Amino acid sequence: MNLEIKEISDKALEHRKTILRIINKIGKGHVGGAFSCIDILSSLYYGGIANISLENFQKRNRNKIILSKGHSCISQYVILEDIGLITKDDLYSMNSGGILGEHPDPRIPGIDFISGSLGHGLGVAVGISLSSKLDELDNSTFVILGDGECYEGSVWEAAILASHLKLTNLIAIVDRNNLCIHGNTEEINSLEPFSEKWRSFGWNVIEIDGHNISEIVSSLKKRHESMPTAIIANTVKGKGVSFMENQSSWHHGSIDNYILESSLKELGCVE
Repeated sequence: MNLEIKEISDKALEHRKTILRIINKIGKGHVGGAFSCIDILSSLYYGGIANISLENFQKRNRNKIILSKGHSCISQYVILEDIGLITKDDLYSMNSGGILGEHPDPRIPGIDFISGSLGHGLGVAVGISLSSKLDELDNSTFVILGDGECYEGSVWEAAILASHLKLTNLIAIVDRNNLCIHGNTEEINSLEPFSEKWRSFGWNVIEIDGHNISEIVSSLKKRHESMPTAIIANTVKGKGVSFMENQSSWHHGSIDNYILESSLKELGCVE
C-alpha cells in the first residue's frame, strides 16, 4: 500500500481513535507508547515500504517488521485489521481469549516475532537480515525499539554484530519519546549522547521528527550502501491528547468513558 502523506496522517489519526476505543472496552492497555509510535508504524505500512498483504504475509522475500517494544502492539494490531490481516472482532476481543494478547505473537497473521521481553528484537532482526543476505533476498528488516529498551546490553551486542556483518538491509527505528514506565530516561540512566553511541557502533544514523510523516517515510526508504541504519525518531509519549503527552503515568492504564470522550474530542471526534 502506497498512500500519499496526507492519507497516511489521516490513517494515523483514525488509528489513535480506535486505540482509545479498544482500551476503553477491554479495560486497560499501553496507550502512551502506542501513540508515540503510531505515526512510525503507519508510515511503514502505508508508505509503500512494508508491502504486506493477506496474499504475501507468509512469503520469505517480503520486508519484515519487528515491534521490539511489543507492549505497544495495539498500534500494530489496528493497522493489521485495517489492511485485512485480522478482523474487527479480533481487535475488540484483545486480551479476552482471542488471538490478540498484550504482546505480539507470530501466530497472528503479519507478526514476525513474539516480542515484549525487551532487548531481544534487534538481535532477532540481525538474524533475519543475515539470513536474507545469505539467501540473496532483496528485502529489508525493520525493527522498532523503545528508547528505554536501549538500556538492555543485548541491544548493543546486536548492534555491534550488525555493523560487523555490514547488514545494509537492517533498519532500526528508535521511538525516542524520552520516557519509560518509571519516568524520564535521562534522569533514570542517561542515554545521551544517543545518536553518537549508534554511530560509534558503526551504524548510519538519521535523526527525524517521529511525528512528521514525510520525514518518516523518506528516512525509511534510505538504505546505506555499507552499514545498517538507525533512525532516531524524536517522539512524544501520548502524542495527540494533551493530558497524556509527556506523562509516564500514561505508559499503561485504563480509559474510562469520561477520558475516552475527552480524548476523542481532542482528536476531532465527538461521540
